[in-house]
Amino acid sequence: MDINSSSAIQKYAALKPATEPTNGSVSDTVFGKVAQDFAQTLANSEMVAKEAMVGDADPHALVQALAQTELAVETAVTVRNKIIEAYQEILRMPV
Repeated sequence: MDINSSSAIQKYAALKPATEPTNGSVSDTVFGKVAQDFAQTLANSEMVAKEAMVGDADPHALVQALAQTELAVETAVTVRNKIIEAYQEILRMPV
């Protein structure tokens, strides 16, 4: 075995753990935190809407909650579109 290939194998083995996923929960990642924040925004808006239906919420609070939900959904759709666009660009790359 060549000394250069042995060195390359050792370097690969040393770097491999850096590419493996961690055993932490999804909420520890940035994406997990964003997803939790998105879900919390939707839940908050739903709660305010329910309160407005029974007359317990201020109309201003309802409009504000709906605006926050609209912004969160638009952001999620934009991120999804960018991910799909990047994936399609990768598929178009020559091998």
